[in-house]
Amino acid sequence: MRRPLLLLASVAALAAVAGCGSGGGAVELNFWAYNEPAGTFRAAAERCTQQSEGRYRITFNALGNDPDTQRQSLVRRLAAKDSSIDIISMDVIWTAEFAEAEWIKPWPKEWADRVAKGTLAGPLETATYEGDLYGAPANANTQLLWYRKDLVDGDPPGTWDELIDTASEMKEGGRIEIQGAQYEGTTVWFNSLIQSAGGQILDGPDTVSLEPEPTEAALGVMAKLARSPAADPSLSSQKEDQNRLAFETGQAAFQVNYPFIYPSARDNAPELFEQIAWAPYPSVAPGDAGKKAPIGGFNWGVGGSTKHPDEAFEAATCMRNAENQRDFALKGGLPPTLEEIYDDEAFVKEYPFAELIREQLRDAAVRPQTPLYSDVSLAIYKTVSPPSSIDPPKTAQELRTRVADALESKGLL
Repeated sequence: MRRPLLLLASVAALAAVAGCGSGGGAVELNFWAYNEPAGTFRAAAERCTQQSEGRYRITFNALGNDPDTQRQSLVRRLAAKDSSIDIISMDVIWTAEFAEAEWIKPWPKEWADRVAKGTLAGPLETATYEGDLYGAPANANTQLLWYRKDLVDGDPPGTWDELIDTASEMKEGGRIEIQGAQYEGTTVWFNSLIQSAGGQILDGPDTVSLEPEPTEAALGVMAKLARSPAADPSLSSQKEDQNRLAFETGQAAFQVNYPFIYPSARDNAPELFEQIAWAPYPSVAPGDAGKKAPIGGFNWGVGGSTKHPDEAFEAATCMRNAENQRDFALKGGLPPTLEEIYDDEAFVKEYPFAELIREQLRDAAVRPQTPLYSDVSLAIYKTVSPPSSIDPPKTAQELRTRVADALESKGLL
Protein backbone atom coordinates (compact mmCIF):
# COMPACT_ATOMS: atom_id res chain seq x y z
CA MET A 1 0.00 0.00 0.00
CA ARG A 2 2.98 2.32 0.37
CA ARG A 3 3.97 2.23 -3.31
CA PRO A 4 1.10 4.47 -4.56
CA LEU A 5 1.77 6.92 -1.74
CA LEU A 6 5.46 7.05 -2.60
CA LEU A 7 4.60 7.50 -6.27
CA LEU A 8 2.24 10.38 -5.51
CA ALA A 9 4.87 12.00 -3.32
CA SER A 10 7.46 11.72 -6.08
CA VAL A 11 5.09 13.27 -8.65
CA ALA A 12 4.29 16.12 -6.27
CA ALA A 13 7.98 16.76 -5.64
CA LEU A 14 8.73 16.81 -9.37
CA ALA A 15 5.85 19.19 -9.97
CA ALA A 16 7.15 21.53 -7.29
CA VAL A 17 10.64 21.52 -8.79
CA ALA A 18 9.24 22.09 -12.27
CA GLY A 19 7.12 24.95 -10.96
CA CYS A 20 10.11 26.71 -9.40
CA GLY A 21 12.18 26.35 -12.52
CA SER A 22 9.56 27.52 -15.03
CA GLY A 23 7.63 30.12 -13.08
CA GLY A 24 4.69 27.74 -12.53
CA GLY A 25 2.20 29.09 -10.06
CA ALA A 26 3.10 32.69 -10.84
CA VAL A 27 0.21 35.08 -11.47
CA GLU A 28 0.04 36.01 -15.15
CA LEU A 29 -0.09 39.78 -15.69
CA ASN A 30 -0.67 41.42 -19.06
CA PHE A 31 1.05 44.77 -19.55
CA TRP A 32 -0.30 46.80 -22.47
CA ALA A 33 2.08 49.58 -23.44
CA TYR A 34 3.42 51.81 -26.15
CA ASN A 35 6.15 49.90 -27.95
CA GLU A 36 8.99 52.20 -26.87
CA PRO A 37 11.55 51.97 -29.73
CA ALA A 38 14.54 51.25 -27.50
CA GLY A 39 12.70 48.33 -25.90
CA THR A 40 12.94 49.74 -22.39
CA PHE A 41 9.29 49.11 -21.42
CA ARG A 42 9.57 45.48 -22.46
CA ALA A 43 12.86 45.21 -20.55
CA ALA A 44 11.22 46.63 -17.41
CA ALA A 45 8.54 43.93 -17.60
CA GLU A 46 11.19 41.22 -17.90
CA ARG A 47 13.30 42.68 -15.10
CA CYS A 48 10.39 42.92 -12.66
CA THR A 49 9.25 39.40 -13.52
CA GLN A 50 12.66 38.13 -12.47
CA GLN A 51 12.70 40.26 -9.34
CA SER A 52 9.26 39.01 -8.23
CA GLU A 53 10.76 35.60 -7.35
CA GLY A 54 7.88 33.73 -8.91
CA ARG A 55 4.97 35.78 -7.54
CA TYR A 56 3.99 37.08 -10.98
CA ARG A 57 5.03 36.98 -14.60
CA ILE A 58 4.50 40.06 -16.79
CA THR A 59 3.71 39.61 -20.47
CA PHE A 60 4.38 42.67 -22.60
CA ASN A 61 1.71 43.49 -25.20
CA ALA A 62 2.74 46.20 -27.66
CA LEU A 63 0.33 48.99 -28.57
CA GLY A 64 0.66 51.09 -31.71
CA ASN A 65 3.01 54.06 -31.94
CA ASP A 66 0.29 56.66 -32.51
CA PRO A 67 -1.34 57.90 -29.26
CA ASP A 68 -4.83 57.86 -30.77
CA THR A 69 -4.36 54.26 -31.88
CA GLN A 70 -3.08 53.33 -28.42
CA ARG A 71 -6.11 54.91 -26.77
CA GLN A 72 -8.59 53.25 -29.12
CA SER A 73 -7.07 49.81 -28.55
CA LEU A 74 -7.25 50.20 -24.78
CA VAL A 75 -10.70 51.81 -24.63
CA ARG A 76 -12.34 48.96 -26.57
CA ARG A 77 -11.00 46.40 -24.12
CA LEU A 78 -11.47 48.44 -20.97
CA ALA A 79 -15.06 49.36 -21.84
CA ALA A 80 -15.78 45.66 -22.42
CA LYS A 81 -14.43 44.90 -18.92
CA ASP A 82 -11.65 42.76 -20.33
CA SER A 83 -9.97 41.11 -17.33
CA SER A 84 -6.78 40.52 -19.32
CA ILE A 85 -5.98 44.23 -19.02
CA ASP A 86 -3.89 44.16 -15.85
CA ILE A 87 -1.50 47.10 -16.34
CA ILE A 88 -1.53 49.80 -19.01
CA SER A 89 0.65 52.67 -20.11
CA MET A 90 -1.48 55.80 -20.11
CA ASP A 91 -0.73 59.10 -21.77
CA VAL A 92 -0.88 61.75 -19.06
CA ILE A 93 -4.02 63.26 -20.61
CA TRP A 94 -6.10 60.07 -20.18
CA THR A 95 -6.20 60.00 -16.38
CA ALA A 96 -9.51 61.79 -15.81
CA GLU A 97 -11.37 60.03 -18.62
CA PHE A 98 -10.25 56.54 -17.60
CA ALA A 99 -10.82 57.21 -13.89
CA GLU A 100 -14.30 58.65 -14.39
CA ALA A 101 -15.30 55.64 -16.52
CA GLU A 102 -13.86 53.26 -13.87
CA TRP A 103 -11.63 51.71 -16.51
CA ILE A 104 -8.72 51.94 -14.07
CA LYS A 105 -8.53 51.40 -10.33
CA PRO A 106 -7.55 54.07 -7.80
CA TRP A 107 -4.30 53.20 -6.10
CA PRO A 108 -4.70 51.91 -2.51
CA LYS A 109 -3.11 54.19 0.08
CA GLU A 110 -0.19 51.84 0.75
CA TRP A 111 0.87 51.77 -2.89
CA ALA A 112 -0.10 55.40 -3.53
CA ASP A 113 2.20 56.53 -0.71
CA ARG A 114 5.07 54.54 -2.20
CA VAL A 115 4.50 56.08 -5.62
CA ALA A 116 4.23 59.62 -4.28
CA LYS A 117 7.44 59.41 -2.25
CA GLY A 118 10.21 61.20 -4.14
CA THR A 119 8.11 61.80 -7.28
CA LEU A 120 8.27 65.24 -8.88
CA ALA A 121 5.16 67.40 -8.41
CA GLY A 122 4.27 67.85 -12.09
CA PRO A 123 4.21 64.15 -13.04
CA LEU A 124 2.34 63.29 -9.84
CA GLU A 125 -0.36 65.84 -10.69
CA THR A 126 -0.90 64.25 -14.11
CA ALA A 127 -1.68 60.92 -12.41
CA THR A 128 -4.15 62.38 -9.90
CA TYR A 129 -7.86 62.97 -10.40
CA GLU A 130 -10.18 64.52 -7.80
CA GLY A 131 -7.68 63.84 -5.04
CA ASP A 132 -7.01 60.17 -5.79
CA LEU A 133 -3.99 58.63 -7.48
CA TYR A 134 -4.87 56.65 -10.60
CA GLY A 135 -1.44 56.09 -12.10
CA ALA A 136 2.20 55.61 -11.26
CA PRO A 137 4.30 58.21 -13.15
CA ALA A 138 6.75 56.05 -15.07
CA ASN A 139 8.40 58.73 -17.16
CA ALA A 140 7.79 62.36 -17.95
CA ASN A 141 8.55 64.67 -20.82
CA THR A 142 8.99 68.38 -21.31
CA GLN A 143 10.14 70.70 -24.04
CA LEU A 144 13.29 72.80 -24.03
CA LEU A 145 14.50 75.58 -26.28
CA TRP A 146 17.27 74.00 -28.37
CA TYR A 147 19.59 76.24 -30.33
CA ARG A 148 22.82 76.27 -32.31
CA LYS A 149 25.79 77.81 -30.55
CA ASP A 150 27.46 78.62 -33.87
CA LEU A 151 24.52 80.79 -34.95
CA VAL A 152 23.33 82.38 -31.70
CA ASP A 153 25.53 84.99 -30.05
CA GLY A 154 25.42 85.36 -26.27
CA ASP A 155 22.62 84.11 -24.06
CA PRO A 156 19.57 82.58 -25.74
CA PRO A 157 16.26 84.48 -25.58
CA GLY A 158 14.13 84.00 -22.47
CA THR A 159 10.71 85.14 -23.72
CA TRP A 160 8.72 84.35 -26.82
CA ASP A 161 8.87 87.95 -27.99
CA GLU A 162 12.67 87.98 -27.65
CA LEU A 163 12.94 84.61 -29.39
CA ILE A 164 10.81 85.65 -32.37
CA ASP A 165 12.57 89.01 -32.70
CA THR A 166 16.04 87.44 -32.46
CA ALA A 167 15.30 84.79 -35.07
CA SER A 168 13.63 87.29 -37.41
CA GLU A 169 16.72 89.52 -37.40
CA MET A 170 19.24 86.73 -38.05
CA LYS A 171 20.96 86.61 -41.42
CA GLU A 172 21.48 82.83 -41.29
CA GLY A 173 19.26 80.11 -39.86
CA GLY A 174 16.69 82.55 -38.53
CA ARG A 175 13.93 80.02 -38.13
CA ILE A 176 12.10 78.56 -35.13
CA GLU A 177 10.87 74.98 -35.40
CA ILE A 178 7.72 74.27 -33.37
CA GLN A 179 4.50 72.28 -33.69
CA GLY A 180 1.61 74.03 -35.46
CA ALA A 181 -0.47 71.32 -37.13
CA GLN A 182 -4.09 70.53 -36.24
CA TYR A 183 -3.29 67.99 -33.52
CA GLU A 184 -2.49 67.62 -29.82
CA GLY A 185 0.92 69.27 -30.08
CA THR A 186 -0.68 72.63 -30.86
CA THR A 187 -2.94 72.32 -27.81
CA VAL A 188 0.22 71.65 -25.78
CA TRP A 189 1.74 74.88 -27.09
CA PHE A 190 -1.36 76.96 -26.36
CA ASN A 191 -1.81 75.44 -22.90
CA SER A 192 1.74 76.33 -21.90
CA LEU A 193 1.38 79.85 -23.26
CA ILE A 194 -1.87 80.61 -21.45
CA GLN A 195 -0.54 79.27 -18.15
CA SER A 196 2.67 81.25 -18.61
CA ALA A 197 0.48 84.34 -19.11
CA GLY A 198 -1.31 83.64 -15.81
CA GLY A 199 -4.46 81.95 -17.13
CA GLN A 200 -5.84 78.49 -17.73
CA ILE A 201 -8.17 76.69 -20.09
CA LEU A 202 -10.55 75.21 -17.52
CA ASP A 203 -11.47 76.00 -13.96
CA GLY A 204 -12.16 72.46 -12.75
CA PRO A 205 -13.15 69.48 -14.92
CA ASP A 206 -16.31 71.04 -16.41
CA THR A 207 -15.99 74.84 -16.29
CA VAL A 208 -14.42 77.10 -18.91
CA SER A 209 -11.86 79.68 -17.76
CA LEU A 210 -10.04 81.29 -20.72
CA GLU A 211 -9.94 84.76 -19.19
CA PRO A 212 -9.57 87.40 -21.95
CA GLU A 213 -6.18 88.91 -21.04
CA PRO A 214 -4.05 85.72 -20.72
CA THR A 215 -5.94 84.02 -23.55
CA GLU A 216 -5.27 86.88 -25.93
CA ALA A 217 -1.64 87.08 -24.79
CA ALA A 218 -1.16 83.40 -25.61
CA LEU A 219 -2.89 83.71 -28.98
CA GLY A 220 -0.84 86.82 -29.71
CA VAL A 221 2.41 84.86 -29.36
CA MET A 222 1.18 82.18 -31.75
CA ALA A 223 0.04 84.74 -34.32
CA LYS A 224 3.25 86.77 -34.04
CA LEU A 225 5.45 83.75 -34.71
CA ALA A 226 3.28 82.47 -37.56
CA ARG A 227 3.43 85.82 -39.38
CA SER A 228 7.11 86.46 -38.75
CA PRO A 229 10.12 85.61 -40.94
CA ALA A 230 11.09 83.13 -38.20
CA ALA A 231 8.16 80.81 -38.95
CA ASP A 232 8.80 77.60 -40.85
CA PRO A 233 6.83 77.80 -44.13
CA SER A 234 5.28 74.46 -43.16
CA LEU A 235 4.33 75.55 -39.62
CA SER A 236 0.64 74.72 -40.07
CA SER A 237 1.46 71.09 -40.85
CA GLN A 238 4.48 70.56 -38.60
CA LYS A 239 4.74 68.03 -35.78
CA GLU A 240 7.64 67.05 -33.52
CA ASP A 241 9.46 64.81 -35.98
CA GLN A 242 9.27 67.30 -38.83
CA ASN A 243 10.79 69.88 -36.45
CA ARG A 244 13.58 67.44 -35.60
CA LEU A 245 14.39 66.77 -39.26
CA ALA A 246 14.39 70.46 -40.19
CA PHE A 247 16.77 71.25 -37.34
CA GLU A 248 19.08 68.32 -38.13
CA THR A 249 19.39 69.37 -41.75
CA GLY A 250 20.53 72.86 -40.75
CA GLN A 251 17.39 74.80 -41.66
CA ALA A 252 16.88 76.43 -38.26
CA ALA A 253 18.81 78.03 -35.42
CA PHE A 254 16.07 77.27 -32.86
CA GLN A 255 13.82 74.36 -32.06
CA VAL A 256 11.20 73.98 -29.31
CA ASN A 257 10.91 70.26 -28.77
CA TYR A 258 11.35 67.23 -26.50
CA PRO A 259 14.71 65.68 -25.49
CA PHE A 260 14.44 62.88 -28.06
CA ILE A 261 15.98 65.27 -30.56
CA TYR A 262 19.33 65.15 -28.70
CA PRO A 263 20.27 61.48 -29.25
CA SER A 264 18.77 61.71 -32.73
CA ALA A 265 21.12 64.56 -33.70
CA ARG A 266 24.05 62.68 -32.16
CA ASP A 267 23.33 59.70 -34.41
CA ASN A 268 22.15 61.47 -37.57
CA ALA A 269 24.01 64.80 -37.65
CA PRO A 270 27.20 64.51 -35.56
CA GLU A 271 28.71 67.79 -36.79
CA LEU A 272 25.57 69.74 -35.93
CA PHE A 273 25.29 67.82 -32.66
CA GLU A 274 28.50 69.48 -31.47
CA GLN A 275 26.80 72.88 -31.81
CA ILE A 276 23.56 72.04 -29.96
CA ALA A 277 22.83 73.84 -26.70
CA TRP A 278 19.66 74.11 -24.65
CA ALA A 279 17.82 76.70 -22.59
CA PRO A 280 14.58 76.95 -20.57
CA TYR A 281 11.24 76.86 -22.35
CA PRO A 282 10.41 80.47 -23.35
CA SER A 283 7.95 82.42 -21.23
CA VAL A 284 5.34 85.02 -22.04
CA ALA A 285 6.47 87.36 -19.24
CA PRO A 286 10.13 88.35 -18.70
CA GLY A 287 11.93 86.49 -15.94
CA ASP A 288 9.69 83.39 -16.05
CA ALA A 289 11.64 81.28 -18.53
CA GLY A 290 11.22 77.57 -17.85
CA LYS A 291 8.02 78.03 -15.86
CA LYS A 292 4.85 76.37 -17.13
CA ALA A 293 6.66 74.35 -19.77
CA PRO A 294 4.76 71.45 -21.36
CA ILE A 295 4.57 68.12 -19.56
CA GLY A 296 3.96 64.73 -21.12
CA GLY A 297 4.89 61.14 -20.45
CA PHE A 298 3.32 57.85 -19.45
CA ASN A 299 1.75 56.69 -16.21
CA TRP A 300 1.16 53.04 -15.35
CA GLY A 301 -2.50 52.30 -14.57
CA VAL A 302 -4.15 49.14 -13.20
CA GLY A 303 -7.10 47.84 -15.19
CA GLY A 304 -10.52 48.22 -13.62
CA SER A 305 -11.45 44.58 -14.31
CA THR A 306 -8.16 42.87 -13.51
CA LYS A 307 -8.44 39.66 -11.49
CA HIS A 308 -5.06 40.31 -9.86
CA PRO A 309 -5.07 43.88 -8.49
CA ASP A 310 -2.58 43.24 -5.66
CA GLU A 311 0.04 41.80 -7.98
CA ALA A 312 -0.71 44.43 -10.62
CA PHE A 313 -0.07 47.32 -8.21
CA GLU A 314 3.15 45.67 -7.04
CA ALA A 315 4.36 45.03 -10.60
CA ALA A 316 3.46 48.53 -11.79
CA THR A 317 5.38 50.02 -8.88
CA CYS A 318 8.38 47.91 -9.77
CA MET A 319 8.29 48.91 -13.43
CA ARG A 320 8.69 52.58 -12.54
CA ASN A 321 11.46 52.22 -9.96
CA ALA A 322 14.74 54.09 -10.25
CA GLU A 323 16.52 51.31 -12.13
CA ASN A 324 13.87 51.19 -14.84
CA GLN A 325 13.41 54.96 -15.08
CA ARG A 326 17.14 55.41 -15.55
CA ASP A 327 16.90 52.93 -18.43
CA PHE A 328 13.94 54.78 -19.95
CA ALA A 329 15.96 58.02 -19.91
CA LEU A 330 19.36 56.87 -21.11
CA LYS A 331 18.17 54.47 -23.80
CA GLY A 332 14.79 55.91 -24.72
CA GLY A 333 15.34 59.63 -23.98
CA LEU A 334 12.34 59.73 -21.60
CA PRO A 335 12.92 61.97 -18.54
CA PRO A 336 12.54 60.38 -15.09
CA THR A 337 9.83 61.30 -12.59
CA LEU A 338 11.92 60.46 -9.50
CA GLU A 339 13.96 63.18 -7.78
CA GLU A 340 16.77 60.81 -6.76
CA ILE A 341 17.79 60.06 -10.33
CA TYR A 342 18.51 63.73 -11.00
CA ASP A 343 20.98 63.70 -8.10
CA ASP A 344 22.98 60.84 -9.64
CA GLU A 345 26.22 62.27 -11.04
CA ALA A 346 26.67 59.38 -13.47
CA PHE A 347 23.18 59.98 -14.85
CA VAL A 348 23.70 63.72 -15.21
CA LYS A 349 26.91 63.12 -17.11
CA GLU A 350 25.01 61.16 -19.75
CA TYR A 351 21.92 63.41 -19.58
CA PRO A 352 23.46 66.88 -19.36
CA PHE A 353 20.19 68.84 -19.41
CA ALA A 354 18.80 66.83 -16.47
CA GLU A 355 18.70 69.69 -13.95
CA LEU A 356 16.79 71.97 -16.31
CA ILE A 357 14.25 69.22 -16.98
CA ARG A 358 13.83 68.62 -13.26
CA GLU A 359 13.14 72.30 -12.63
CA GLN A 360 10.57 72.49 -15.40
CA LEU A 361 8.78 69.34 -14.25
CA ARG A 362 8.36 70.79 -10.77
CA ASP A 363 6.14 73.60 -12.09
CA ALA A 364 4.90 72.32 -15.42
CA ALA A 365 1.80 73.26 -17.42
CA VAL A 366 -0.39 70.22 -16.79
CA ARG A 367 -3.15 70.04 -19.39
CA PRO A 368 -6.82 70.27 -18.27
CA GLN A 369 -7.90 67.30 -16.19
CA THR A 370 -11.36 66.51 -17.46
CA PRO A 371 -13.05 63.32 -18.69
CA LEU A 372 -13.89 65.26 -21.85
CA TYR A 373 -10.27 66.21 -22.55
CA SER A 374 -10.26 64.78 -26.09
CA ASP A 375 -13.17 67.00 -27.08
CA VAL A 376 -11.65 70.04 -25.38
CA SER A 377 -8.32 69.55 -27.11
CA LEU A 378 -10.02 69.07 -30.47
CA ALA A 379 -11.90 72.33 -30.00
CA ILE A 380 -8.64 74.14 -29.21
CA TYR A 381 -6.41 72.95 -32.01
CA LYS A 382 -9.17 73.28 -34.61
CA THR A 383 -9.72 76.89 -33.51
CA VAL A 384 -6.09 78.03 -33.36
CA SER A 385 -4.89 76.26 -36.50
CA PRO A 386 -3.40 77.54 -38.66
CA PRO A 387 -1.72 79.97 -36.25
CA SER A 388 -1.38 82.56 -39.01
CA SER A 389 -5.18 82.96 -39.05
CA ILE A 390 -5.41 83.96 -35.38
CA ASP A 391 -7.02 87.30 -34.51
CA PRO A 392 -6.46 87.32 -30.70
CA PRO A 393 -9.70 89.04 -29.51
CA LYS A 394 -11.93 87.30 -32.06
CA THR A 395 -10.23 83.90 -31.71
CA ALA A 396 -10.38 84.11 -27.92
CA GLN A 397 -14.15 84.52 -28.02
CA GLU A 398 -14.53 81.73 -30.53
CA LEU A 399 -12.34 79.53 -28.35
CA ARG A 400 -14.51 80.10 -25.27
CA THR A 401 -17.63 79.15 -27.21
CA ARG A 402 -16.13 76.00 -28.71
CA VAL A 403 -14.60 74.76 -25.47
CA ALA A 404 -17.91 75.34 -23.67
CA ASP A 405 -19.68 73.31 -26.38
CA ALA A 406 -17.09 70.55 -26.03
CA LEU A 407 -17.77 70.29 -22.31
CA GLU A 408 -21.45 69.82 -23.11
CA SER A 409 -20.64 67.25 -25.84
CA LYS A 410 -22.23 69.40 -28.53
CA GLY A 411 -20.98 71.31 -31.48
CA LEU A 412 -18.00 68.96 -31.88
CA LEU A 413 -15.78 69.74 -34.81
